[in-house]
Amino acid sequence: MCLLALAWSHHPRWRLVLAGNRDEFHARPTSALSIWPDAPGVAAGRDLRSGGSWAGIGPGGRMAVVTNVRDPLATQAGPSRGALVADYLRGTQPAAARIDQLESAAHAYAPFNLLLADRSGVEYLGNHPAERQTLGDGIHGMSNGALDAPWPKTLGLMEALAAWIDAGKAELEPLWSALADEQRPRDEDLPDTGIGRELERWLSPAFIRGDDYGTRASTIILIDQTGHGEIHERRFGPQGIHLGGDRITY
Repeated sequence: MCLLALAWSHHPRWRLVLAGNRDEFHARPTSALSIWPDAPGVAAGRDLRSGGSWAGIGPGGRMAVVTNVRDPLATQAGPSRGALVADYLRGTQPAAARIDQLESAAHAYAPFNLLLADRSGVEYLGNHPAERQTLGDGIHGMSNGALDAPWPKTLGLMEALAAWIDAGKAELEPLWSALADEQRPRDEDLPDTGIGRELERWLSPAFIRGDDYGTRASTIILIDQTGHGEIHERRFGPQGIHLGGDRITY
């Protein structure tokens, strides 16, 4: 994921709601949302280069999502960040215990933000800078900066998620619309991540459209108090062409 908003214990039906976009090079081989044959109960898209994922669900209401942290001066070497998602979803370790275990090894990875959830709560781990946190009830957001950093597209998606919850409707279209938003904020509101103003502008919308790089998938995850729910995916090709979608209930 490169953008997400998450509501924890803030919806009358769903204990966890996540809406997010994965931005990636279109040439990177990826499989669509599915139940993994080698990991029963895990539902996620899959990065076919590393075998990991960016967001998914596992048995018992487990959820994991990872974003990178944008810093052109940081090393991009290290183990697969997608494996942080896949390994947690395959396992049975509680979210807090898994984050505790990863904390000492986080420096070995390229910059990342990681959220792991189970029935007890949502745990955050970042390594650039090093930070660990248990999320409180309410709405949180994350892109390629720190957790809850006030980037315009992060704030916009958080506001859309809050409005959807307040409206009390079951239809997901307002969330899909927010994920498809291509509006660019004012230059003075853009973050400065060291990539130059023109690239900051291009990467500033929720939905990124490009020939070689852009939004590859939009995902919505809903988990109720019993650990059951739904995961939805819409997929896109170069220049944002819609390639299809899937929905899995669990």
